Amino acid sequence: MLFNELVKPYVSIHSKWVRGYYNQESKKAMTGINLDLAGKTALVTGGSRGLGSVICRHLNLAGAKVIIHYNENYQAAKKIKSSLGGATETIQTDLSNLAETRKLIGKAQGHFGPIDVLVNCASESSQRLCPISQLSDEIWNKTQVTNVHSPLILMQEFAKQNRAGSVINISSIEAKRPGQQHADYAVSKAALEMLSKAAAQEYGSLNIRINAVCPGLIDREGIEKNWPEGVNSWKKASPLNMLVNPEDVAKAVIFLASDSSSSITGSTLTVDCGLSVKSGW
Repeated sequence: MLFNELVKPYVSIHSKWVRGYYNQESKKAMTGINLDLAGKTALVTGGSRGLGSVICRHLNLAGAKVIIHYNENYQAAKKIKSSLGGATETIQTDLSNLAETRKLIGKAQGHFGPIDVLVNCASESSQRLCPISQLSDEIWNKTQVTNVHSPLILMQEFAKQNRAGSVINISSIEAKRPGQQHADYAVSKAALEMLSKAAAQEYGSLNIRINAVCPGLIDREGIEKNWPEGVNSWKKASPLNMLVNPEDVAKAVIFLASDSSSSITGSTLTVDCGLSVKSGW
């Protein structure tokens, strides 16, 4: 009893402090997590089309200055730029050319200064099917260079800025569950996820966070008409019975780019409507 009487005032004070602390946190939580990217500059590879363009739009809405990378389709990049408000620019580089890739960060800095957020979204061979027996050196090498080697170079150049930042590498569900006749693509995305983890270890001391986002089959214009059997198969296998909304993938990128994820690095955020949790047998 004596001990209880002695500690009672301290327990009471501590309890009030804890309640006060969590009440403050609750008030902050009620206003929403901080996804504001104002004052930051983001470079998105493959930003002129598909998921990349959606990511560019969400970065722009979050307040970031956005640099839209493209390879061949200047008109598409120009159209996206004109549709966005605020500070946006386009930049051209062939990511299968490693010498050109090494110059991309420097070229991008010429627009708005240092890059705070790098999104490696450009991808080779995401739609092409090729059985392993017919997989040529040319196809294999181009896929690995674009999907793995160029992100590696861009992360190296990004780190040379010697400043805090965030890198988000766009992977694929095929890193975990490869599609048939898609070996070059699946292997490249598995390598990209492991590269993200390895780079997170080495660049953490520079306060550079490196994560990956792993989308499932993304809904896009014409997919149900052009590939009905694939869409139906995906929906049946997915616990949510739906294709992945590209807006949700972009929101995951915004979260990982923001200060609200300041303790997260070396992680892969899966956005696949639950497919990866399904048993394979």
